[in-house]
Amino acid sequence: MTALEIRNLYVSVNDKEIIRDFNLTIPQGEIHALMGPNGTGKSTLAYAIMGHPRYQITSGDVLIDGESILGLSSDERAHKGIFLAFQYPVSIPGVSLANFLRVAVNARNKALNPEDKGISVVKFRQLLKSKMDLLKMDYQFAGRYLNEGFSGGEKKRAEILQMAMLEPRFAVLDETDSGLDIDALRIVSEGVNTLAQGHIGVLVITHYQRMLNYINPDYVHIMYGGRIVESGKAELALRLEEQGYDWIREKYGVLSDAAED
Repeated sequence: MTALEIRNLYVSVNDKEIIRDFNLTIPQGEIHALMGPNGTGKSTLAYAIMGHPRYQITSGDVLIDGESILGLSSDERAHKGIFLAFQYPVSIPGVSLANFLRVAVNARNKALNPEDKGISVVKFRQLLKSKMDLLKMDYQFAGRYLNEGFSGGEKKRAEILQMAMLEPRFAVLDETDSGLDIDALRIVSEGVNTLAQGHIGVLVITHYQRMLNYINPDYVHIMYGGRIVESGKAELALRLEEQGYDWIREKYGVLSDAAED
């Protein structure tokens, strides 16, 4: 079984322990939602998986198909099939989205096959248009500078387009719903659903149940105090929507919440 496995993970930032004994397995083709209050370490987990140097894994492991990826750089992890959609995507003035995507696709192909000479302009345009059609995006969008002047919804759609072009095996979506209105949320969610069907293992990190109105997860996990404390089906997210996190705090006590999310 092709799976992303997080095993007994401990992560520190600036010598402060944020994540403690975190365990989760995401098979390819499943959608897992990770919810939790502010400051419990959800974004820290995303950056640790992707290999951000500021987030120090002090114990445990992250594996793909049983093989540890901890010794790999961020780009090498991406070549292994991991994709991270940022909560706050950065702007790159002067670099069009299309050019950025072509460089990214060529880098991935080169990593998979050192003899690869790069995708031709014609094939790249065909691929880009097919993915934009899949996501119901206007072709002119690809000619704009990456995230420059983009609305919140446009930034998140650009992230989903990157995911479509790179075709990862596993995607971590770090609060993709942040800053989106209902229409943008629906469009982005439809893109995730389209791409996830049986092909990509997805970890959706979110505070709120509203995104799960559009993305139907196979499992929902609640993170508190740096670890998963509850797991279940979609009904678990509905309970959070109705009752908030007070019942989690009452059940598990006052844990030392992380300083970062």
